[in-house]
Amino acid sequence: MGKFTKLRKNKKFSYSPRYYDDKGEGSPFKIQHKLDRYRTTVDSQGGLKSRFKNAMADLRRAGDNHSRTRFLIILAVLLLIFLYIIDFDLSIFFKR
Repeated sequence: MGKFTKLRKNKKFSYSPRYYDDKGEGSPFKIQHKLDRYRTTVDSQGGLKSRFKNAMADLRRAGDNHSRTRFLIILAVLLLIFLYIIDFDLSIFFKR
């Protein structure tokens, strides 16, 4: 009866991808986000306080100057489209 109730071990295969050339970058099967190597908060050592400090430092770091302007323009256009859809009267902001 032990022959039928005993679980078999999984088979192991030594698979290597055909077109993979290891140049010291690690395993091709490792799942990692594209931008993880630029973030300081990913896999950081320390407690909650040090991670919070790293996150705040990332927020203070200067980024693309044009992205904020682009965001505000897109937000204004979407706001105007929304106001047009709900039939908001913009004449209340102007004097006659």
